[in-house]
Amino acid sequence: MSVAFRRDVDEEHLEPRPELPIPPGPNLVTPRGLALIEARVGALESTLAGTTVEEEIKAIERDLRYWRARRATAQVMPAFAGDTIRFGARVKYADDSGTEHNVDIVGADEADPAHGRIAFTAPLARALIGAGEGDLVDFGGKAEALEILAVIPIPD
Repeated sequence: MSVAFRRDVDEEHLEPRPELPIPPGPNLVTPRGLALIEARVGALESTLAGTTVEEEIKAIERDLRYWRARRATAQVMPAFAGDTIRFGARVKYADDSGTEHNVDIVGADEADPAHGRIAFTAPLARALIGAGEGDLVDFGGKAEALEILAVIPIPD
């Protein structure tokens, strides 16, 4: 094969990694959510300061762009008060089988469904928002699938 058709390195032909997608809509956060974002930015900045490998630096800088944008656009919501479900509420509900569940309605970056924290944009949160204790809520294509048992602020 002629030298003219041979590449010395493939790196020059690699596609750049796309930016991390920013969730659409407002960046609503709880005070805990803002603290988590700040901690993430701080950890990434510390890691970047101690990194000399170019590929690692690019990956960290990419993550930093995302988390700095999230910090810059964060809107800390006032603490939940009242009896109607909204952002910042902890909701206890029973599904149509009678099983009880607890969820906290939080921002996208704070969401952790395995630990009962769901984003305010999640289908379950959207179904719950606006309801109050004792209400029956349609969900998953079923009428009156969820019964709201309690609505309280998320504990600190």
